[in-house]
Amino acid sequence: MLLLLGLCLGMPLCAGLQEEARRWGDTSEQVGLRIPRQVRLLQRLKTKPLMTEFSVKSTIISRYAFTTVSCKMLNRASEDHETEFQMQIPAAAFITNFTMLIGDKVYQGEIAEREKKNGDRVKEKRNKTTEDSGEEGTETFRAALVIPSKDKAAFFLSYEELLQRRLGKYEHVISVRPQQLVGRLTVDVTLLERSGIASLEVLPLRNSRQKGSGRAEEDSGPPPSTIINQNETFAKVVFKPSVVQQARIAQNGILGDFIIRYDVNREQSIGEIQVLNGYFVHYFAPKDLPPLPKNVVFVLDSSASMVGAKLRQTKDALFTILHDLRPQDRFNIIGFSNRIKVWKDNLISVTPNSIRDGKIYIHHMSPTGGTDINGALQTAIRLLNNYVAHNDIEDRSVSLIVFLTDGKPTVGETHTLKILNNTKEAAQGRVCIFTIGIGNDVDFKLLEKLSLENCGLTRRVHEEENAGAQLIGFYDEIRTPLLSDIRMDYPPGLVEQATKTLFPNYFNGSEIIIAGKLTNKKLDQLHVEVTASNSKKFVILKKDVPVGPRKVGSDVPGSPRPPGDGEGGSNHIERLWSYLTVKELQSSWLQSDDEQEKERLRQRAQALAVSYHFLTPFTSMKLRKSAAHVDGLEDTHGMSAAMGPETVMQSLRGAGAQSGATLKKPFDPRIKISKTSVDGDPHFVVDFPLSKLTVCFNIDGEPGDILRLVSDHMDSGVTVNGELIGAPAPPNGHKKQRTYFRTITILINKPERSYLEITPSRVILDGGDRLVLPCNQSVVVGSRGLEVSVSANANVTVTIQGTIAFVILIHLYKKPAPFQRNHLGFYISNSKGLSNNCHGLLGQFLNQDAKLIEDPAGLSKNLTHPPLPQAEGRSETILKVKGHRVPVVWKQRKIYNGEEQIDCWFARNNAAKLIDGEYKDYLASHPFDTETALGTSRGL
Repeated sequence: MLLLLGLCLGMPLCAGLQEEARRWGDTSEQVGLRIPRQVRLLQRLKTKPLMTEFSVKSTIISRYAFTTVSCKMLNRASEDHETEFQMQIPAAAFITNFTMLIGDKVYQGEIAEREKKNGDRVKEKRNKTTEDSGEEGTETFRAALVIPSKDKAAFFLSYEELLQRRLGKYEHVISVRPQQLVGRLTVDVTLLERSGIASLEVLPLRNSRQKGSGRAEEDSGPPPSTIINQNETFAKVVFKPSVVQQARIAQNGILGDFIIRYDVNREQSIGEIQVLNGYFVHYFAPKDLPPLPKNVVFVLDSSASMVGAKLRQTKDALFTILHDLRPQDRFNIIGFSNRIKVWKDNLISVTPNSIRDGKIYIHHMSPTGGTDINGALQTAIRLLNNYVAHNDIEDRSVSLIVFLTDGKPTVGETHTLKILNNTKEAAQGRVCIFTIGIGNDVDFKLLEKLSLENCGLTRRVHEEENAGAQLIGFYDEIRTPLLSDIRMDYPPGLVEQATKTLFPNYFNGSEIIIAGKLTNKKLDQLHVEVTASNSKKFVILKKDVPVGPRKVGSDVPGSPRPPGDGEGGSNHIERLWSYLTVKELQSSWLQSDDEQEKERLRQRAQALAVSYHFLTPFTSMKLRKSAAHVDGLEDTHGMSAAMGPETVMQSLRGAGAQSGATLKKPFDPRIKISKTSVDGDPHFVVDFPLSKLTVCFNIDGEPGDILRLVSDHMDSGVTVNGELIGAPAPPNGHKKQRTYFRTITILINKPERSYLEITPSRVILDGGDRLVLPCNQSVVVGSRGLEVSVSANANVTVTIQGTIAFVILIHLYKKPAPFQRNHLGFYISNSKGLSNNCHGLLGQFLNQDAKLIEDPAGLSKNLTHPPLPQAEGRSETILKVKGHRVPVVWKQRKIYNGEEQIDCWFARNNAAKLIDGEYKDYLASHPFDTETALGTSRGL
């Protein structure tokens, strides 16, 4: 019998371990990475064995996926025939078992330690890709054998992976490449997320993994014959195309990836913590935080090898990326070949002019010369370090290098180890390097180590039509840093063997995952502290998380015990912990240059991988002939080789939902802030969308005044008041003093009465039970149709019955000037639930429209468009609103924390003639007063 078994490794992390994977240990069968060309040619010339069944069963429990692939073959020929089973698996996955059936013989895979050879050293050589390598992000597992005449064979492959969150979604990718039409083809995915499934979509079959952009281009829906069933926490997706449907997709059999993309509901503060049988996992993915400013240097290879499509597509991608920079960012551009060409002497601000000039500089880059990688990196790091050293270190920011090349170092320092050491010494952990390798000639191992050692990520981009989209997709992952210097702390006496707890940055749409062991399985609660920096201040989150231990399978009568894991079995959180730990040990091994340290790391990773049946570069798989009965094996092939996920699923389904003030379904943050608002001194803005007009006015109140902003007490039952606080006016100003909103109070009278008091430091919610929420922690609470979402030190969103939404911005000053005060801004985001009788300084305009009337002098014939800038604030025109004729002038205002400028028609003199009555009619006697001089009176 001829047997060839292989796994092609060639992606991030595994790239540096390539030599390790080539030696899978001694077996009685031949083991190799490639099937000889002559054998493949003979196979094509002969009648191919018939694939009667190809099925994939995948179970995802809390982002951890167990997948088993089964394939059954029939040799119809009158002679023995060689066949091959191959499967692309995600590069991040670990194979846990491989089993073959040939006739009535069973060959079972066993994971064992890989014997050390040649001092266990990895040669410094480029990781070449071949035609047998998997596509980007994959490894290809192959097994070839001879099936006797008129006999059957079956293959069972199991693997596990922790799904990574990118751009706000998890992707589970299953390769469906049977290479022929199959009688029974099934992909069955079960998804269980205890925190709740926020979104779920099945993408069209994708015939290549080399789609780089995260900006949704798929819009044609799931493949035909896909059935999706889901509820709040559970989903089942089945893809079962008939032979006819398969032929419509591809005549010679389906060749593509079946992709499920989803996200989960999540707490907005400390994150989600799950505990099972003495192991815990902590998912941390905060949102609604203000972005950190970026100091970014784009380093672009402009050597001769970049000529043609590579450089053209790279330039196009960078044009798009430059437009994504925010006003608070700083940037620079370096082109390098044998010379280092720096655009500016230092980092510069993001303005329309600087973006335009940067695009011109990139446009004029021409490919020439060699590749000085060391010089380019040193220059970029020096630029960033100089900028940070000569600017206010209080201004928290993240320093990044986006480094792009298609080759190996050929000029200057060319020794890999020296380049790595020079870069690490210069960066000193303060600069994160994100590397992108283009094409097959790149020194990908060097780029990978540059990123691993300098808190970055690395990607390989293939030379093809959508290379530019791949670059943009990679940049999208790092474009919005929200936190830096993140540290997770757990009680050292209660937690042991935790995975990595220090993280340099957190980017929007990603996720930080920590797992560990508890020393006490009967622990009632776990104290968690998260410290980090964001754009506002240093953030500290603390929480005692109830853990309520549960045992897998103990509460489910007749549940099967996972094979091979001793008394009590294993569980998905324990396996997630072991998976993360092995990955981190491999990464540390790859980065280490100390031989003793490398050996210690190798031994630890190897022992853990053997214990949990993970096939890694430190372990080998040996096929042993088994006495197992064929029928019994076929009955259980749906189980993972090292664990039966069905057991865990039943246990989790039976667990009751946790009660408490926090909502099961957090408030959707995609709500937009409208222009209709009052903020600052205070400046009022009213948007009239039908006529596309924006009107603004000031109210010069006194400190202690309580202004009625929204008054709809009789109908929707909502009243909003704002209390003013005073401050001295800036020097040389025309005002005697400034006023700001110190407190926003909201009274909700329907369906039950609730009171909200919001200040820059806290939110008090009194709706029967009194809750005090600090504004420096993100949280979502609510009941009885009222939801309150606090985004730490940024904003508070209040949603009433799903049809009324207010956003209160929190304005904090690090070092306030004498005329500045911490204050609030009030924005009406959704007013659908407010009645036509709504009143108040803002409320009276919500169901109205306005139009401009040509002024007597005929100054403006097109009054919905602004006059010339020099006319700002001078020429009057007439605005008609609610039957009032109001003189207005053209002005520019800044809203949304001063970051966005709007054009508006300004009504002078405390909005005289614009509002009903006068300013004094809108003064309330106390924060929750519902009386108004312009309408009905109703006290508390």
